[in-house]
Amino acid sequence: MPVVTEKANLNTKTANLNQKAKENKKVVYHTKDLNLWYGEGHALKNINLAINENEVTAIIGPSGCGKSTYIKTLNRMVELVPSVKISGEILYRERNILDKSFKVEDLRTSVGMVFQKPNPFPKSIYENVAYGPKIHGIRDKKILDEIVEKSLRGAAIWDEVKDRLNQNAYGLSGGQQQRLCIARCLAIEPDVILMDEPTSALDPISTLKVEELVQELKEEFSIIIVTHNMQQAARISDKTAFFLNGEVIEFAETDKIFSTPSDKRTEDYITGRFG
Repeated sequence: MPVVTEKANLNTKTANLNQKAKENKKVVYHTKDLNLWYGEGHALKNINLAINENEVTAIIGPSGCGKSTYIKTLNRMVELVPSVKISGEILYRERNILDKSFKVEDLRTSVGMVFQKPNPFPKSIYENVAYGPKIHGIRDKKILDEIVEKSLRGAAIWDEVKDRLNQNAYGLSGGQQQRLCIARCLAIEPDVILMDEPTSALDPISTLKVEELVQELKEEFSIIIVTHNMQQAARISDKTAFFLNGEVIEFAETDKIFSTPSDKRTEDYITGRFG
């Protein structure tokens, strides 16, 4: 068989295997006919999204389109708003998290969150990371030491802080504080990590470090990230959902969204005609 033909066959087989792997991925979150109101304001309208495990899913859209509201429904943080009303289903691993039998504490152990601005506790670097495991009953110093080191390594910040673990976390730079918050999230061994514009308050170098980290973390975790930065979504995500006025306008592979969007409104947004 000619070498060219052999190579073509190999490329075809590889493409087929990659496609099969994508098709075999399990759905970690599935929102069905999700509607949400803040008082009389209809913030989310009939949201239907199936989000795969071990992928980075980006949520993009202009301010006030429902991006952050959506991500906060996934760990039920939105319920902290007194006037909120929700209908529909939010399935996490095929269980409806809105069901009264689903304990919110269990959900937030499995689904971690990293916020827009770094929010370390006013404690040492060590105690920030050890806080979650301690809450879950781990008291053994050796085990805590292992968890702290593993989590800080996982957040790509161990080498920067290993010699000052007992110093206050407020002494870190903004980018380091954000990676510390990611380490704190990793310490409870979540299944999913939600990120609400995690780099919007960071400088370009710190942003790059967090983006590189996200790419590494998706090997072990499912990541859903809200971002205003469309270039960031294009760089780091596997799939992208475009929200507008509380609706999902388009949800597809990121390459498709940014190269050949199906909806004119998506094209107008990503080309800067509005937003």
